[in-house]
Amino acid sequence: MDWEAFFTVHSALPREGPGAPEDVAWACALADMAHGAVICDAAAGPGGDVEALLTAVPAARVVAFDKTEAFVAQMRDRFAGCSAVTVTTADLNDIGALPEAPFDMIWCAGALYFLGLEAGLAQMHGALKPGGVLAFSEPFYKVPAPGAAAVAFWDGYPTDDAAHIAAAVSAAGFQTLGARAVSDAGWEAYFQPMEARIAALRPDADARLTTMLDLCAKEAAQWRQVKDETGYLLTVARRIS
Repeated sequence: MDWEAFFTVHSALPREGPGAPEDVAWACALADMAHGAVICDAAAGPGGDVEALLTAVPAARVVAFDKTEAFVAQMRDRFAGCSAVTVTTADLNDIGALPEAPFDMIWCAGALYFLGLEAGLAQMHGALKPGGVLAFSEPFYKVPAPGAAAVAFWDGYPTDDAAHIAAAVSAAGFQTLGARAVSDAGWEAYFQPMEARIAALRPDADARLTTMLDLCAKEAAQWRQVKDETGYLLTVARRIS
C-alpha cells in the first residue's frame, strides 16, 4: 500500500467507512444508555460518528481513538474545545488498557474485522462494564450463495452470513439486542465524498497518485456491483457474562 498516496486521498474525508447518523441513533436507542454514559468510539478514523453519538446519548462523554496519527490529528482539530470528547492514539488491541475503560458502550464501525470477529469480540468484551453494550459492523453476505465478485470484494476476509455473526456474538458472552444491514445511504455517505475528492485530485495527479485514485474509485464501483449480495451487518449486543 502506498500510504502517502492513500492519505492524500483520504485526509479530507468526513468518514473512513460506511455509516450514517441514523445507524448511530438506532444502535443507541437499543442500547438505552444512561444519562452521562461513557462511550468509546473504537478505531474512529477522523471521527465521523462522534457527533451522532453525542446527539443520541444525553450528556455522553466520548473517548475516540485511532492508531493512525493523521486521523487522530483530524479528530483533534474537529473536536477542539469540546469537553465531552477525548481523542487519543491507540490500537484496537489496547482498548481495555485505556484509562477510561471499562466503558458503558463501545461503538466500532467497520473496524472489528482488523482483529477478526472472534478475537475482536473478546477484546471488546474485556473493555466493557458488565451489562455494557457493543455496537459493531461486520462484513456479511445477504444471500445464501454470493457470487465471485461479492466474495472478492472482501479480499480474502472470512465473511459469512448473519447467523454466523449472531452465533459468534453469543459465544463471546453477549446477547444480541438487534442487527440490521448498513443502508445503501450509509455506504454512499462514504463513497460519494471520496469520489468528489478523486475528481478534484485527478487533473494534477502524478502516476503514483493516479494509481491510488483508480484503486479507490474501483472500490466504490465494485460495491455498487455487489451491494445486493453483501455489505456490513450492524449488530448491537449487551455483555451478559
